[in-house]
Amino acid sequence: MRALFDMDNAFFRGMSKVADLCILNVVFLICCIPVFTIGAATTALSYVTLKMKDGEEGYILKSFFKSFRQNFKQSTVIWLLMVLIGLVLGLDFYILRGMSGTGTKMMLVVVLMGVFLWLMVFSYVFPLQARFYNTIKATLRNAVLLSIANFPRTICMVALQTGTVLLTFYNGKTLGYGLLAWFLIGFAAIALANSTLLSPVLKKLIPAQEDSETGDSWTIPEEDINSDTAAPETGDDHGEE
Repeated sequence: MRALFDMDNAFFRGMSKVADLCILNVVFLICCIPVFTIGAATTALSYVTLKMKDGEEGYILKSFFKSFRQNFKQSTVIWLLMVLIGLVLGLDFYILRGMSGTGTKMMLVVVLMGVFLWLMVFSYVFPLQARFYNTIKATLRNAVLLSIANFPRTICMVALQTGTVLLTFYNGKTLGYGLLAWFLIGFAAIALANSTLLSPVLKKLIPAQEDSETGDSWTIPEEDINSDTAAPETGDDHGEE
């Protein structure tokens, strides 16, 4: 009976994790309100959930705003680039779906492949920005390379994200419950699930010894990214405390 009310048992630890995710979700949504800050907020969300995955989150709000501040500039540029590419792909799809012909169908397939690649890169680029010092170009390139090199994990992440969104909009009933879930805990829960899938991949890229100057973020060594495809570029534009 005493174990049942022990604050350190599995139930209370689980409830504490759920409460942390709810707080994190609310803070994330608030930081997304200006829209152009979504990139920085997503990076900060990834940073905290990667820490949570390893049991190193500490004070989640402090960690969130630390990452938000450090990565604001680069994350915003990456977000705007991703939005621009997404809008182009969306416009192409909208135009092509109303046309007919063999050539049009082939072009539509190419656009759909582009959309899938966009989703793949989106799944990796903000966690990479959260955990590694690099230039914007190198971060985007590494996101492409890692998403291809770890394709089964990438498929799982893309399926999880798109599946939950499609389920939310399945009908009026799922829309109501779905929106409530997204506002309460959804974004943070999905980020934690993605971090669980990504953590083993990112850990392979982290040097064995932490750099005392940069703290808990690193530059990805060139030899650690799928050398059969291409060598990544590295840099140190991640941000400062």
